[in-house]
Amino acid sequence: MKKIIVASKNPVKSSAVLNAFRRVFPQEHFAIEGVDVPSNVPDQPMNDHEALQGARNRAEAARQIVRDADFWAGLEGGVDQVEGTWVAYAWIVVLSGVSEGQARTGIFSLPVKVARLIQEGMELGEADDIVFGTNNSKHAGGAVGLLTADALTRTELYTEGVILALIPIKNHQLYSDTPC
Repeated sequence: MKKIIVASKNPVKSSAVLNAFRRVFPQEHFAIEGVDVPSNVPDQPMNDHEALQGARNRAEAARQIVRDADFWAGLEGGVDQVEGTWVAYAWIVVLSGVSEGQARTGIFSLPVKVARLIQEGMELGEADDIVFGTNNSKHAGGAVGLLTADALTRTELYTEGVILALIPIKNHQLYSDTPC
């Protein structure tokens, strides 16, 4: 059984990671554990660089805490302004003993009311809870779930991102410096 450490205790992130690993490596069995680690970036990353750095910091910190795992995954949600529209997404970094992968989820536009609250210093999840009248939405369907009536949930969005981050790990020989 392969051991995966998720650099978060958020059940959405653990579910997404486990779903992705099961789809990419269907012949394997996995045990998963979440650990609390800092991102060492702002609580609400406001650009690609901060979100990617947060995901990397989390994965590396998880590896320092639990060294006997096979994989470590860091996921960090971010927001950014693209041509005047605020968008949300997440970066994922997956480390293994021999390689690593990174990927970003798809992006989606945020409502003006949510974007204003973020600009005032609020995290996306908090802003969603205020605008949509929910509680702890980041541990459920997230902003994307609220905006799509759960046609796409945060878990599903993150699962796709983790699958993409696993490409260099699954195909290690194609991404290494050594000849195939």
